[in-house]
Amino acid sequence: MLVVVAGLGLTAACVVPVPPPPPPTAGAPTLTVTPHLSGLARPWDLAFAPDATLLFTERPGAIKADVGGAVRVLGRPADVQAIGEGGMMGLAVDPQFTANRRIYTCFLSNADGALDVRVVRWRVDAGYTTLTDRADIVTGIAVNTAGQAGRHSGCRTRFGPDGYLWVTTGDAATSWVPQSPTSLGGKVLRVTTDGAGAPGNPGGALRPEIYSYGHRNPQGVAFRPGDGMPFAVEHGTGCDDEVNLLVAGGNYGWDPVPVGGGTSYDESRPMTDLTRYPTARPAVWSSGCPTIAPSGAGFLEGAQWKDWDGDLAVAVLKGTQLRVFGLDGAGAVVAQASGVTDQGRLRVAVQGPGGDLYIAQDADPGAILRVQPG
Repeated sequence: MLVVVAGLGLTAACVVPVPPPPPPTAGAPTLTVTPHLSGLARPWDLAFAPDATLLFTERPGAIKADVGGAVRVLGRPADVQAIGEGGMMGLAVDPQFTANRRIYTCFLSNADGALDVRVVRWRVDAGYTTLTDRADIVTGIAVNTAGQAGRHSGCRTRFGPDGYLWVTTGDAATSWVPQSPTSLGGKVLRVTTDGAGAPGNPGGALRPEIYSYGHRNPQGVAFRPGDGMPFAVEHGTGCDDEVNLLVAGGNYGWDPVPVGGGTSYDESRPMTDLTRYPTARPAVWSSGCPTIAPSGAGFLEGAQWKDWDGDLAVAVLKGTQLRVFGLDGAGAVVAQASGVTDQGRLRVAVQGPGGDLYIAQDADPGAILRVQPG
């Protein structure tokens, strides 16, 4: 377990800056960082096929594969709109990929004439040369219509141990979206491979695709090995990035509607507004001030990770680091540390089939970095 960090309980008042995380302890692994792929255009997400082929997206619009060290363009959909924070973003590989060759991407699109964020299913050919059989399985995810298209797009896609596809969605910087039971924005969705709401979703007033709501801009979702506990990683305002333990039907308390009403987007509101929503779910970790902009996350597994075995590794953008969170049995963050602090903005961290960690460096030119514990 990592050393415990003081000051995790700061509220949205943000009076005292959160201290930086401690350096790795004696029980943490020594990290060797090398470029796995270089010269990329803002790599956003990555995933591994069962045969260990690395698939990845670039925000300007491409879906690519690393086949034996040769990078191939699988597709560059004509409707991708790389605007603001939007573009080609999330990527997930079907658990039954060996049989069905399916992958899923989440991106900002103009396929229907107006902008939306959508999830699209594809089939990859056996030689990793092209994508076919496009199916747009979730459409109409909120997009900002006030001149900030692409802002707060969310769009991390991951299959859970339940076999369903989980999708994080941003609130489109639009005040009414995160608390709306009928908008797919500001939510965590849980859907079948055809895009239908998955069994076990809360339902009721909520659209069937919605698992949880009241989110601002979650860009990470990960499942703890063993118990499958789901966690989302969320961007805060000027204060309070969050790690949230997800529960079905949970309201995570973000509501940027101004106190006096109106349609403006009030970023002075607390990330978890317990005054408006006394039963909102508090974060298991909050950054306080200033924010560090945590993004894609994954759990570390294996004895090679030493004290970090079983911990949550989060790629950090503004804070330019890999931050590692130790969790207790109930899912509360009890400790943290940092590593990979000299590689700029980091977008996502995914453990590869050999046990090493692969991190997308958010730059143009950017890279996919390989992190080996030793």
